[in-house]
Amino acid sequence: MSNDLGRVEDLPADYYNGLRARNTMPLWPSLRAALPYGKPARSTAPTLWRYQELRPDLMRAGELTPIEKAERRVLVLCNPGLGLEQLKATPSIYIGMQLILPGETAPNHLHTPSAVRFVVEGEGGYTIVRGEKLPMHRGDLILTPPGLWHQHGHEGTGPVVWLDALDLPVVLGLEASYCTEGAPQTVADSDNASNRRFRRAGVLPYGTLDRSRDDYPMLRFPWAQVREALQDLAGVTGRGDPVHLAYINPETGRECMPTLGFSALMLRPGEELRMRRRSASAVLHVVEGAVTAFVDDTRHAMEPADTLACPTHAVTCLANASATQPAFLFMVDDAPLQRKLGFYEQCG
Repeated sequence: MSNDLGRVEDLPADYYNGLRARNTMPLWPSLRAALPYGKPARSTAPTLWRYQELRPDLMRAGELTPIEKAERRVLVLCNPGLGLEQLKATPSIYIGMQLILPGETAPNHLHTPSAVRFVVEGEGGYTIVRGEKLPMHRGDLILTPPGLWHQHGHEGTGPVVWLDALDLPVVLGLEASYCTEGAPQTVADSDNASNRRFRRAGVLPYGTLDRSRDDYPMLRFPWAQVREALQDLAGVTGRGDPVHLAYINPETGRECMPTLGFSALMLRPGEELRMRRRSASAVLHVVEGAVTAFVDDTRHAMEPADTLACPTHAVTCLANASATQPAFLFMVDDAPLQRKLGFYEQCG
């Protein structure tokens, strides 16, 4: 195998210009850029967004731009390695911080990208998806899948902020991203019934066995239940092994969304954890505690609500800064998409 491939400069000018005039290009001068040996070329920079620095800008956005002028009042977390104007945290993951104020309603719409909401602060917020009213408490994960109507509102006091995670870069790259606005939804399920149907792992409503599986049977994953499950798992997980839970479709056991994966991690007091190196890119968000993250050769001290982008194939190590209290993180990755495309891998 040789890296000494022919260059554009080696070609006669009339030949090369003729190719371009006919909307063609020779592959060999660019082959190593498209197919590098050993590991992919990466532009994504390990990037930390500190919530305490971002929050004042988000609150000022609430003063400067009424919801009627914003539709969704969001500050996008942009990776400098990919270009701020690209609106990407990683090549496949869009992350934003969204603000809604008391009495506001973000209008009903649907769109082609997959989206989730992970609540960062505040009480009184809610999301309505296909008529189900989903309360939003800190740490809750809310699904707003592609093609499903959803709207947001705020019945409490004080600001409510959540983290948006979408596969928008992928859908934009496919030239398939668009949105449709609709009339406000009528709430048909104000009791968040799906959480009652799927309250315990390993048991399902019996009737689900006699019908086709629902792509999105459960739209809200309460943090209180996820946190309790992590603590239970920690009691039966050996030191050095990750206390790590995936958010899944309770009827199929597969990822709860088609392209992005969502999971929660617990670091026990004083625990240092070397994550398995994976081909997936990821975004880490601290829910509770203080965490030091090492991504390749960079170090990041993270506090609650801080968010960190991790490139593909990165060596990632996490350390709980407290010797007495656990730390909890929420993770977004593109492993489901890579699995479907057939090249997901992990090692080490």
